[in-house]
Amino acid sequence: MNKRTQQIFTLLVEVGRTPGDGLPKESTGAALMCYASGVDEAEAVRETVAILKQADLSPLDVSGYGTLEERLAEGHDIDDEERALMQRALEENSVIVAQMTPFYDAPAGPDPADA
Repeated sequence: MNKRTQQIFTLLVEVGRTPGDGLPKESTGAALMCYASGVDEAEAVRETVAILKQADLSPLDVSGYGTLEERLAEGHDIDDEERALMQRALEENSVIVAQMTPFYDAPAGPDPADA
């Protein structure tokens, strides 16, 4: 039996709001930078979406940025901390949320078109 090798993929997941999601009260959603293991990017995306749903989050969109090797080939600067998180995700065969950036509606103010 030929077991395919697990790789780590960098994914950016946009999530919406659901009750009990743990996001800041005033936010309209968030962007999550994740490192996910999978034999291919499709599997990494499926696993990430499933885990985020279990955590009461509402995934809306997933953008893939490739493996470590693909990102390096594209000239991405990847620091030691990011590499350590990727290695941990690989060793644990898991999904790690490395960063969460909440989204907020722009405050209502004067419309620049009226100026």
